[in-house]
Amino acid sequence: MALTEPAPARPAAAADPAAPADAYEGILRRQSLRESAARTYARSLPVVPVRAKGLTIEGADGRRYLDCLSGSGTLALGHNHPVVLEAVRKVLDSGAPLHVLDLATPVKDAFVTELYATLPRELAKDARIQFCGPAGTDAVEAALTLVRTATGRSGLFAFTGAYHGMTAGALDASGGATAARVTRLPFPQDLRCPFGVGGERGAELGARWTETLLDDPKSGVPTPGGMIVEPVQGEGGVLPAPDGWLRRMRQLTAERSIPLVVDEVQTGVGRTGTFWAVERSGIVPDVMVLSKAIGGSLPLAVIVYRAELDVWQPGAHAGTFRGNQLAMAAGAATLAFVRENGLAARAATLGARMLGQLQGLAAEHPCIGDVRGRGLMIGVELVDPTADTGVGPDGRPSGAAVPPPAPTLAVAVQRACLERGLIVELGGRHSAVVRLLPPLTISDEQAAAVLDRFADALAAAERAVPRRR
Repeated sequence: MALTEPAPARPAAAADPAAPADAYEGILRRQSLRESAARTYARSLPVVPVRAKGLTIEGADGRRYLDCLSGSGTLALGHNHPVVLEAVRKVLDSGAPLHVLDLATPVKDAFVTELYATLPRELAKDARIQFCGPAGTDAVEAALTLVRTATGRSGLFAFTGAYHGMTAGALDASGGATAARVTRLPFPQDLRCPFGVGGERGAELGARWTETLLDDPKSGVPTPGGMIVEPVQGEGGVLPAPDGWLRRMRQLTAERSIPLVVDEVQTGVGRTGTFWAVERSGIVPDVMVLSKAIGGSLPLAVIVYRAELDVWQPGAHAGTFRGNQLAMAAGAATLAFVRENGLAARAATLGARMLGQLQGLAAEHPCIGDVRGRGLMIGVELVDPTADTGVGPDGRPSGAAVPPPAPTLAVAVQRACLERGLIVELGGRHSAVVRLLPPLTISDEQAAAVLDRFADALAAAERAVPRRR
């Protein structure tokens, strides 16, 4: 079976007869009148999808777009992949119940078996699984409840820039919160290192700070019930955790009997070049939080954890929609397809090539402050190179000398991308990072088209956005 579909043509101007232009505008107008002020993607992406396949979305206005948002990483195989559709149809045609709470079913058993076949071996051999509500934030809540119950401690270590969801406990652990029970630790990064040095030195300083908080009896921070970390911060601006630093976090937590929770909601299922992002560093967490791609485009969220933590009582974490049979069938098909076709390795190879080409583009555009990522999880941070900054002793901007972020330019780039038929998302501390999350099935030709359109949009946005002088 082919992994990809042919690269689509440039956006078409003709309207879809089934959805004339006035109907398209009416849909957008009614959405703005009826939906809440909390809507997000719809504000920056005024697209009305009516058909989709692989990387391609066709809007109600007849235009085609290359989708590098992929449902915020949910669509590992792109839109409407044949193996996903076949799995869903099989369940529908079988007459099986679609809603079963947490009862055992053949579909559920097949999903769990396939999931366990992909997990790090040391975890899979002695793991338990909890099906949560339909979203990743529900799984984060379950993970926090689990480790707090198992340890009897309520505190939590989390990291600056983190994003774990929108429910209360998940928000507490995310970067914008001020929860008293959560101690915020520095997450290593190069361009905007909180210690002003970046690289291995910056990561080591962050690790020492964590160790000091844990071991200094006067730090004012009690031993936490757990530590939660993303192997690559997604919403935080596509910041990969250095392998050595992640191993250090594992060592610090293991030596102090602190459960390590790894949030693989966006990084999992081959996205970062290994099936699970933790495989790159070789660590085995105590808890893995999984959602997005594991449901094959449908809502599904679980946590997988060491059996020794399984001390909570029946009903300690529950949810009505834990037994989504269609999502489990689609998820099992997706997991198997990614595993059997080596799509994680493919993501590593193609992602490295795309990163290299974007770094070449950065050499021509001073407004690109950094290009980073893992596999097909890529971020391009835009900066204002005309700001008066100065240079560090190594010849590179450092500390306060780093060019400031350019969120206005990022918005202009996103808009210019959309005009050219490319859907991208923004993220990062100041929403100045353009994020690329294409499906793992993207072809070489499609990847080239994505980069061509991005480069064209960047040049157009640079011309349109005034700079400081």
